[in-house]
Amino acid sequence: MKVSENLKIIKENIHAACERSGRSPEDINIVAVTKYVSADRANEALEAGLIHLGENRDEGLESKWEVLRDKPYWHFIGSLQSRKVKNIIDKISYIHSLDRLSLAKEIDKRADKPVSCFVQVNVSGEQSKHGLSPDKVMEFIGNLADYANIKVVGLMTMAPNTDDEEFLRTCFRQLRHLQEEVKALGLDYAPCTELSMGMSNDFGIAIEEGATFIRIGTALVGND
Repeated sequence: MKVSENLKIIKENIHAACERSGRSPEDINIVAVTKYVSADRANEALEAGLIHLGENRDEGLESKWEVLRDKPYWHFIGSLQSRKVKNIIDKISYIHSLDRLSLAKEIDKRADKPVSCFVQVNVSGEQSKHGLSPDKVMEFIGNLADYANIKVVGLMTMAPNTDDEEFLRTCFRQLRHLQEEVKALGLDYAPCTELSMGMSNDFGIAIEEGATFIRIGTALVGND
């Protein structure tokens, strides 16, 4: 299917989720995850009206950036090795996977202006997933005060791949509570107003639980 056709269906689901939770669809940002598709397919997403594209590998981001340049807002959504920061830092608008001080130090060193970052939290506790454990988040946020080029715009999590709706809600809700806790601190460098959570199979639930950025790949752009 065309991206525009997929997007129409996704927007209908977003509207329904917002109606159920008393939210506005305008508060939801769709990040088209283009890691499995070509630059042409990514461009189709832009032509459909999307403005956020997400990549999880530096090579994928660089190759698409060479074609599309700065037409979209680029999001780096995968685990980021410190040594790879220099390859992407001048191309991205958001990093969704800040989870250690060594990475923060490298971002701060390489960036020439503050970078919008989501702190990644492993809410589900799965060993296969990256991110801080929830009990380490507040201390980590506090330690970021020393890095002038880090701006914590929100928190991010990857929920487990499960049909257990209540467990998914619990994960998303826990992240929202953490986000509200950070936001309440009133830190200039960590306004933490955003929540990056929800993917193709669970974005409706994520929206009901407070997501402001949803990361959608297969259901939107396919996987070639």
